[in-house]
Amino acid sequence: MTGPDPAVAAVRLAVRRVVGDAGTVLVACSGGADSLALLAATVFETRRTATRVVGAVVDHGLQDGSAEHTARVVRQMADLGADETASIRVTVDPGPGGIEAGAREARYAALDRLARHFAAGTVLLGHTVDDQAESVLLGLTQGSGPRSLAGMRDGFRDGADGPLFVRPFLREVTRPQTEAACRAEAIEPWEDPHNLDQRFLRARVRHVVMPLLEAELGPGVARALARTGHLLREDVEALDDEAQAQQQRHDLGVGVAVEDLRGLTRAVRTRVLRLAALAAGAPARDLTYGHVQALDAMVEDPRGEPRDLDLPGHVRAERRGDVLRLVDSRPDLPGPVAG
Repeated sequence: MTGPDPAVAAVRLAVRRVVGDAGTVLVACSGGADSLALLAATVFETRRTATRVVGAVVDHGLQDGSAEHTARVVRQMADLGADETASIRVTVDPGPGGIEAGAREARYAALDRLARHFAAGTVLLGHTVDDQAESVLLGLTQGSGPRSLAGMRDGFRDGADGPLFVRPFLREVTRPQTEAACRAEAIEPWEDPHNLDQRFLRARVRHVVMPLLEAELGPGVARALARTGHLLREDVEALDDEAQAQQQRHDLGVGVAVEDLRGLTRAVRTRVLRLAALAAGAPARDLTYGHVQALDAMVEDPRGEPRDLDLPGHVRAERRGDVLRLVDSRPDLPGPVAG
């Protein structure tokens, strides 16, 4: 007796490792090969358990015919055996990060709402090894530091009481494998036109840069980049944990002696300064590497002369003698802010 197609076996194994008797699990499904393979594998792996599988599609409203496409994916999810299906339409605010970042933010917020509605403790996402490699490469080219080089996380929560978002395919399953799994199971995936539109940076990385790297450097580049991201992720999370603990000890809203901050390693100190600025109200998407470096320069300045630094979100850093603190810079709301 022969087993399943190797690609089908690979996606099922990846799902088996993260989904057991999970109560209710929400599977995010765009209609592409990655998410359809994920949904089919989840249905198969939970068939003998009490787990309820909910397929969910987010309509970003960015393309003509998006409502019809959403309805088609809902039918497809039901045909694949999802216990329930759901769709939700969102409004995308491009913001300073552009349309791709705005769509991502709206999508995760919508999936969070759907998970809460269905009481799903887990949301499965179909990102593959290739997606991770693209994220690592983008982080490298943008010079945005180890957090971006670490790529996507295997699992995360947006809030303490929110669902756990999990990416079963991120370490081992490639995009060609999900496409092969769909072919083996006679599943017809949809190709998002935005994934082919080279006006978008990720589309250029996917269809131009990565194939060139594979051609010039040999096969295996995607897996190597993804592996680098996972290794960096472990280091970044260890440093972030240490920074969280130190930030609780050093309340910049009240004021901290710069000598205490200088006693921290620079990798931890800059993270403490960033966390303190965020806690004080600086928006994460507006707080830049340059802001954090300027804060650190205030700490390292041996002269102790009075210095001020305006940060996003009406936050000001003040160095007075040996003390650094964060204050609200609005004239009608003077005084320290919580750090």
